[in-house]
Amino acid sequence: MSKRVLVTGSSRGIGRAIAVRLANEGWSVAIHYAADSKDAQGVQRVLGKRCSGMYQADLSQPANASKLVAEALKEGPLDALVNNAGVYLPLDFLGSGEAAFNANLHRTFAVNFESPMMLTRVACKHFAANGGGKILNVCSRVGFRGESGAALYAASKAALINLTRSLAVELAPKNIGLFGIAPGWVETAMARDGMKSRQEDILSGIPLARMATPEDCAATAAFLLSDDAAYLSGVVIDINGASYFH
Repeated sequence: MSKRVLVTGSSRGIGRAIAVRLANEGWSVAIHYAADSKDAQGVQRVLGKRCSGMYQADLSQPANASKLVAEALKEGPLDALVNNAGVYLPLDFLGSGEAAFNANLHRTFAVNFESPMMLTRVACKHFAANGGGKILNVCSRVGFRGESGAALYAASKAALINLTRSLAVELAPKNIGLFGIAPGWVETAMARDGMKSRQEDILSGIPLARMATPEDCAATAAFLLSDDAAYLSGVVIDINGASYFH
């Protein structure tokens, strides 16, 4: 019987690539989307019989996280969870108005940290009762190095990185592994707006001279969720073309 994984934000970008890669490696994949059902249906068609459910949830409301896992569990047990859904909302830390600042703060932390934390909590209760499981968090290079104009985004990803590390220690006795990937620039729709006027500068800072593809991220994610990574937990692997070390 194939293992089953829930991948959040899997209608496009990195999440879509992870869902497709895991399906090709024999996983049964439950997909999630926030609003774009058309894109999610496209992924569902690509996965075919390997798709084990398609679920909608607005993760800017963390209360929906537990409902999402509960809906997925109605159609069968889970062996892994990929917390990929995220938002990147640039912010002028001092120049933004109070309303804009507070809206950015709420949405950024709700989607990038609070919902993954709640999804992890509910999924790990299920894993603990069923012999173990794995959590993969899609983090970011800026969670380590910071980025001007994106302080709240960087802070949310730093929080996710340290949640990953702390729970890896705490939940190891329950046979629950936690991992992260920390991409730098990736060719996705979420990053495209920021690349339009900066592509030459961006590429000059990447020794491999190209941005990552979603498939680059999916390959590392698939390894971490495989039995080959059975002795790894708490690691957050950089995917940045040698552009940053820590």
